[in-house]
Amino acid sequence: MPRNSGEGDRTEGDVTVLYWTLIFLVIALVAGVLGFSGVASAASGIAKILFVIFLVLFLISLVAGRGWA
Repeated sequence: MPRNSGEGDRTEGDVTVLYWTLIFLVIALVAGVLGFSGVASAASGIAKILFVIFLVLFLISLVAGRGWA
């Protein structure tokens, strides 16, 4: 007999996706609260700096990883 998808059985992947969905929901709520306060401009400046740092690190790891191929 074929299983009905509405039986409520969850796989490990389903639970992982649900976990990350709730994490991102909390992050979005915190970002929304901070966005309506004066913290938004400071967070924007920090985000720009972090973006540049991680972009440089990504490019370095991309160039360094080509030697392994």
